[in-house]
Amino acid sequence: MTTLPAPASTTRDAAGRVPVALFDLDHTLLPLDSDYEWGVFTTRIGWTDPVAFARRNDAFFADYQAGRLDVHAYVAFATEAIRRAGPQAAAAAHARFMAEVIEPVLRPEARALVAAHRARGERVAIVTATNEFVTAPIARALGVDELIAVRLQRDASGWITGGIDGVPSFREGKVQRVQAWLQQQGLSREQAHLTFYSDSTNDLPLLQYADVPVATNPSGALRALARQRGWRILDLFEPKP
Repeated sequence: MTTLPAPASTTRDAAGRVPVALFDLDHTLLPLDSDYEWGVFTTRIGWTDPVAFARRNDAFFADYQAGRLDVHAYVAFATEAIRRAGPQAAAAAHARFMAEVIEPVLRPEARALVAAHRARGERVAIVTATNEFVTAPIARALGVDELIAVRLQRDASGWITGGIDGVPSFREGKVQRVQAWLQQQGLSREQAHLTFYSDSTNDLPLLQYADVPVATNPSGALRALARQRGWRILDLFEPKP
């Protein structure tokens, strides 16, 4: 979890609870999958073999969409090029990734949604299954100070090893990480009123844990489930087929 300094909210709802807005990142606040696009980018800059990497990247992405992703295997794969490049080259490449891939697709609708929650004095966090290396600069670009992402294990020198540190923020792990984050905020579950925005059925555990689940740019499966359960549906971007 990467936590950037932010003033603690004193806003309360009618029941005395602190309002908290949680956002998935990929296909929710972004109209793409940042983890997948980072992999494509590393191939474009010559860090990975185009054929071999694309085959594995596509297979992992299909597993994610189907809800069967081995997150530990994926993180080891996804960070391999970064680990080889080293800290300085990786940081420079990510700055270029932000300029060429992410910033052109940052949508005013997403910025406005985040800003609206912040303007109401709510605590705001991104909760993503994508690792902290990829997502920390994106969260800052979206104006979000609190990031709950996959933490990367680091060696004695401080560089990433390819492993995951602690509970990965994926599926049920998102609930566990949010619970730990609330404790760090000095809040019990009962003291918080949670709104959670997500596009994917992979996030059903956290959607069901939230007080207000919002199916955002939802997949077909999540759209159908949201209609069945009476959840709010928000097409922040264009509707998915």
